[in-house]
Amino acid sequence: MRNPYYTHHTRLLRAAFVLSATVLLFLTVAGVFFPVVGLSAKAGELSIPVDRLTPDQSGAVVVPAGDASLPVAFTGVNARAAVLLEAGSGDVIFGQNENARLPMASTTKIMTALVALEALPLDTPVKITAESVGVEGSSVYLAEGEVLTLEQLLYALLLESANDAASAIAVAVSGSVEAFAERMNRKAAELGLTDTHFINPHGLDAEGHYTTAYELAVITRAALENETFRTICATERKTIPLHGTEGVRLLLNHNKLLDSYEGCIGVKTGFTKKTGRCLVSAAERDGVTLIAVTLGAPDDWRDHTAMLDYGFGLYETVPLCEAGSFSAPLWLVSGSQEYVMVENTDALAVTLRRDHGPIRCAVELPRFDFASVQAGQAMGQLRFFEEARDGTKRELGAVPLKASYGVEAVTYPQSLWERLLALFSKKN
Repeated sequence: MRNPYYTHHTRLLRAAFVLSATVLLFLTVAGVFFPVVGLSAKAGELSIPVDRLTPDQSGAVVVPAGDASLPVAFTGVNARAAVLLEAGSGDVIFGQNENARLPMASTTKIMTALVALEALPLDTPVKITAESVGVEGSSVYLAEGEVLTLEQLLYALLLESANDAASAIAVAVSGSVEAFAERMNRKAAELGLTDTHFINPHGLDAEGHYTTAYELAVITRAALENETFRTICATERKTIPLHGTEGVRLLLNHNKLLDSYEGCIGVKTGFTKKTGRCLVSAAERDGVTLIAVTLGAPDDWRDHTAMLDYGFGLYETVPLCEAGSFSAPLWLVSGSQEYVMVENTDALAVTLRRDHGPIRCAVELPRFDFASVQAGQAMGQLRFFEEARDGTKRELGAVPLKASYGVEAVTYPQSLWERLLALFSKKN
């Protein structure tokens, strides 16, 4: 006969063991729902390269604060309106009367090209109609009945600023100039613009045809996301067929900055007597892309050079991590291996002001996960934050952490929980 005291004592020990195991299991599982995200760090903490960062150091400084010395503040230009935009973020670096509604001459054709590129394939044949022959202003002298591709007309549009090409594109896309202008206006609304309105696709003076320096920069930013647009507006010369004969038209880009300014990638000139000189330029250096706009500028080449120089002195590209620069083991439950290695397969770089604050990296990984795991499966992420001088934090971006290989699941006769319950209920 068993000692009643002994039996009672044994049951108490088992109950205590099960309670402890249950608490431990709960705390472990809780790690799945509360990943390591800490963003606090001690004052004076040294920066740690991402390739040496571990999950336990989440929130560590990976990029120290930038150089506080900046170029002298930009004072202005001679244009009626101007703006300088950082293309990555859309931040306004400099503005001068940038929200005033003004006519924009042939810089209109930036939107014309963007709408056409979104509407039709480049190899679409376009038969020139009478409506597109003899259009006032700059021209490539299209002939009724000749056939060119949309791509060839886009080169004529952006290099020679051909108004007849603008009309031909409009008719090909929408059936008429008026219908195409309405499509341009819908695209402006889609971009969130409220001070832009188009009457035609070429920019000849018309009542109600206007934009602002800022909104024209926003249109250009959207257009530059299209690789075909970027290629065309950066091209200095091109030939296209002439009236279906063996002859060719030579198209020359009128943007002088392509030759004179380092890193210039476009974009478009414009002029009428009413608008004066209009210019949209873009330049790229070391991963920083800037967009400059002037409307009614008597000395636009000089203005754009000065604005772009100021912007490049103010901004820089900051690499946050290279592909494969972070790796760590992630423990697995019920896996054929105890853990799986996770790493970032993507690089990340951002454009920031040179006086940026310290940048911290949050490693977001669960304490453990459950098998099976597929190779390339997202298991967590690295998130990067800039800590401003006023103490606020701004998220800069994130890259996923993926499993480097697959791990199969292993099936056990009983789960851990089932084994614990069985142990507790076992009779003495």
